[in-house]
Amino acid sequence: MEKLDKADKEILQLLQENCRLSAREIAKKTGSLTTTVYAKIRRMEQLGVIKGYHAEIEGKTVDRGVKAIVLVSFDYHSGKGKALSQRDIAKQVASFAEVQDVHIISGDWDLSLKVVAENVDKIGQFVIDKLRKIDGIDKVTSNLVFGTEKESLQINI
Repeated sequence: MEKLDKADKEILQLLQENCRLSAREIAKKTGSLTTTVYAKIRRMEQLGVIKGYHAEIEGKTVDRGVKAIVLVSFDYHSGKGKALSQRDIAKQVASFAEVQDVHIISGDWDLSLKVVAENVDKIGQFVIDKLRKIDGIDKVTSNLVFGTEKESLQINI
């Protein structure tokens, strides 16, 4: 992976704050040429440094106001005679529309999920009717989120 220079990092910071800024606006803020900023952004996209651009949506406004952090553990050997893969189960869980985040973790649990839904009943239906039906899932604990102080995709550069 190529090293990022100071200008790259400055551009990334500005894009994290507002991904709708044009190359021209970023150039003004950084004192760079517009063509240079445009080329740096394209290069960082191609390198996979910039993975995408997203709108941040308030869940309550689209009927997805309930969040839960769900911890999952599984039996690695319940897969019909063959060992189960933590990565494969994580991919399977990630395919559900209710799941926003899937993290493979260490410790007493194997996965940490952020799940969003219309209401508590829908969270329960997800856990009972989808998650627990995945081969190998052993234990699940669901923690409802009462409030969120900080939620961000930004990385301090």
